[in-house]
Amino acid sequence: MSTLPVFRWHLAPDGYATRRQLRARDLRPGGQDVAAQLERPRRRGRPPLVAYLYRVDLAKPVRPMTPGRWRAHAAMMRARRTCPECHRDAGYVIPSTLGTCVTCAYPEEQRAA
Repeated sequence: MSTLPVFRWHLAPDGYATRRQLRARDLRPGGQDVAAQLERPRRRGRPPLVAYLYRVDLAKPVRPMTPGRWRAHAAMMRARRTCPECHRDAGYVIPSTLGTCVTCAYPEEQRAA
């Protein structure tokens, strides 16, 4: 395996982009390997933060959302909002730290209010 070119933070040459930067241009890596990396130094001997870069000229357009993908996305979001205890739509994504909606997680506070 060859070593990747390493650039300092904010000093990558044109033609490289992170996944987020590609997505902002409606592109995706499209199966290509990581082409380079950025390193941002940190204090007190901690290892640097690393961001992987992909070549923009090899990137492919983002696949469009089909009706089936939209249905699957809606079902996934509905499942994340549904409380497993009371089976109601909480109206927000239920925190994984609670595991249930706020009403079910703290019933005594809800009665006092």
